[in-house]
Amino acid sequence: MRAFTVDRYGKTGNDLRAADVPEPEVRENDVLVQIHAAGVNALDAKIRDGEFKLILPYRLPVILGNDVAGVVVRVGPRVRKFKPGDEVYARPDKDRIGTFAEFIAIHEDDLAAKPKHLTMAEAASVPLVGLTAWQALIEIAALRKGQKVFIHAGSGGVGTFAIQLAKHLGATVATTTSAANIDLVTSFGADVVIDYRKDDFETVLRDYDVVLNSLDNATLMKSLQVLKPGGKLISISGPPDPHFARELGKPWILRPVMRVLSHRVRTAAKRRGISYSFLFMRASGAQLREITSLIDAGIIRPVMDRVFPFEATNEAMAYVEKGRTKGKVVIKVK
Repeated sequence: MRAFTVDRYGKTGNDLRAADVPEPEVRENDVLVQIHAAGVNALDAKIRDGEFKLILPYRLPVILGNDVAGVVVRVGPRVRKFKPGDEVYARPDKDRIGTFAEFIAIHEDDLAAKPKHLTMAEAASVPLVGLTAWQALIEIAALRKGQKVFIHAGSGGVGTFAIQLAKHLGATVATTTSAANIDLVTSFGADVVIDYRKDDFETVLRDYDVVLNSLDNATLMKSLQVLKPGGKLISISGPPDPHFARELGKPWILRPVMRVLSHRVRTAAKRRGISYSFLFMRASGAQLREITSLIDAGIIRPVMDRVFPFEATNEAMAYVEKGRTKGKVVIKVK
């Protein structure tokens, strides 16, 4: 099958390589999916560049890609939830990525039926950002009606989804974006919109319950200023904390490393009576089914920026890396 692989880590001149590779092995609880579309995420570039090699030590070459929508073609002998011909979508487990390809084998627990009214491309745009928003706002933040949440980068993939989910939960939502995207984020329900090119969010916002950060460390530290005591700062862009190392089951030697990496923000947060959490979202078919119900009910809609052909996967990656996408970028495989 055709696939795009990472052969070596590095930031400079390191395009993915188009390669012919064997079809994946289908284990007893696996579903073999013919890939119709795959979402492209900033995470893909970070993996390619080696930013996660400490915590995700893939054996190279590795097929890249963390979002998929497609059709089941074969199932393992112990699979009970799916059959050939089913339309499905997923964020594969972090140890079994590889959606920039024609086929992928996924554990059935990580899969869900594709939302009925979405195209394959639209469905492929959902899993990673949807699960990230769900795990941040529902699992970690326990966001509830009447609370206030500040979501950075509201016009991006995670931002557009998180705004809609937060509004569904009954929260007041603030976000940042450029002037060109103010109408977009307002259409999803954002109550307070800050043009990041004109205003400093930390001077405008006060007494928020939750902040969801997806930007750099400087922005992360400024975010502490908008939270009230007892508030929760959740970051999907780092730095990782010791709890994350324990969750991954990583060797004890990595825990001091992550303690050092997150020391500054954890100390500053503790001083203000705020909790800090790093989120590296996990695959979950059960949570995807909850998300599907919201999509099918019209409560949340995916936001698509561009669809690239499979052959232009490197161009799609470069487009995402510019950091100016409205919603998600997808590659059409089949």
